[in-house]
Amino acid sequence: MIDVTNQPPPLENYNLFDSDAVLREAAGREGASWAESSLQALGARLGSADVIALGVEANRNTPTLRAFDRSGARIDEVDFHPSWHALLGLAMESGLHSSPWAEPKRGAHVARAAGCFMLAQIESGVYCPVSMTYGAVPTLKRAPDIAADWLPRIFSRSYDPRFRPAPEKTAALIGMAMTENQGGSDLRANVSRAEFHDADGERRYYRLNGHKWFMSAPMCDAFLMLAQTDAGPTCFLVPRWKPDGTRNAIHIRRLKDKLGNRSNASSEVELENAHAELLGDEGRGIPTIIEMGNYTRLDCVIGSSGLMRQAVAQAIHHARYRTTFQKHLVDHALMSNVLADLAIEAEAATLLALRLARAYDDDSEEALTFRRVVTPAAKFWICKRAPAFAAEAMEVLGGNGYVEDFGLARIYREVPVNSIWEGSGNIMCLDVLRALAKAPLAAAVLADEMRDAATADRRLAQFLARMQATATSVGDEAQARVFVRDLVVALQASLLIRHAPQIVADAFCASRLDGGSGAFGMLPPRVDTRRIVERAAPVLR
Repeated sequence: MIDVTNQPPPLENYNLFDSDAVLREAAGREGASWAESSLQALGARLGSADVIALGVEANRNTPTLRAFDRSGARIDEVDFHPSWHALLGLAMESGLHSSPWAEPKRGAHVARAAGCFMLAQIESGVYCPVSMTYGAVPTLKRAPDIAADWLPRIFSRSYDPRFRPAPEKTAALIGMAMTENQGGSDLRANVSRAEFHDADGERRYYRLNGHKWFMSAPMCDAFLMLAQTDAGPTCFLVPRWKPDGTRNAIHIRRLKDKLGNRSNASSEVELENAHAELLGDEGRGIPTIIEMGNYTRLDCVIGSSGLMRQAVAQAIHHARYRTTFQKHLVDHALMSNVLADLAIEAEAATLLALRLARAYDDDSEEALTFRRVVTPAAKFWICKRAPAFAAEAMEVLGGNGYVEDFGLARIYREVPVNSIWEGSGNIMCLDVLRALAKAPLAAAVLADEMRDAATADRRLAQFLARMQATATSVGDEAQARVFVRDLVVALQASLLIRHAPQIVADAFCASRLDGGSGAFGMLPPRVDTRRIVERAAPVLR
């Protein structure tokens, strides 16, 4: 028998909240200190070996479509592995799908963000219906009668996976279907059509015909969809079951075979006189449904930040146990540089994600402006950095990193989707330009956010001065990515200068504000990489 030696133990049975100093500090600072005990409890459950195994099993055992029953009747049901149901139940029990709406208080969106940050590390496919349900609530509130029907079930924490009409269930989840094959991000090019057929007081019912190229989580109880009326693109709520208790005509043509996010059933559907209820005004569908998109874009930022945290935690854990050339991998100077660089990138992403979540706890004009500009900006840059980040972390494990058993390969397959859905990178950058053009307060709000840090650190002050000197490029579509990258990096530097240990802030500013190459592992000399790595290291029980 060959003895297996020099292999690190699995990273399991640890608390995802307690072992992450950056997350713990940020959650408290941004207003969620009251949730510390519940976040600790959730972190312990998610970090247990049993729950980690559920994430692995859910990803390996992908959903399957049953379009017809044995008699040939159309049923359009999707079957999920029990592990997926267990994880979604845990997420709903923790209120990650609706708690800021059901129990509004200062820091509620921050507390939820911290919980979702941890959930994404275990299995991001479960995160999708959680996010869409969370994002749908403000849109549903636009129609009080509809909200009265649906919100009590959405606010419920008792997961009910049964495929039954919503009035027969204890809980409900909401999905979204916008994309059509001929239009993609150009929603005004959608061709699905809705025709009015009935009304009940203020409620107006339509028949919807057409298709949707992507509809995630088709097991949801209802979906927000866009369809054309004579007035233009219009938003509708489309339930899986009609009011008379029969199945709605949402025909699932197939499930998409995706690179990652494999436990989540992304589907292509056809609508054949499907029952639909008007949300908002005819012709105002895009502004109506985009409100949902703002919240799901926030969740893309949170999800990518969480995956970056898990990737660097796995890399550091491996490097602390693995020995090469007579010393631990973490003690090699070049490896320490790589790990420290990953650690500061993850910390910067975490701080901005939770700062952005705080803006959703505040409805002041300043907070609304901040999130209108920073949500698409953060989604662009953090989600764009995540794939390269995951690749570097995977390389730390060598060949093991490329093997599914070690977790990094799954993260590598997972991270690109956050950059794609809810609007790809170009869409996000153009959205930032539009937000800056339409929001008179934007420049002042951003300047105020970074003023104290710029006063304290000349590097940030100089970086902002260079941005100001080239401000004529704002509005130049071809340079939008450059501008948005610089804006996010400046915001991250500001947060680190104010809230992170000086060694972390100095390393970030020296490598990101002074013309760094963008590759990882190129921190300048005299950076205390060992202390940075120790700050980011996960702690086993």
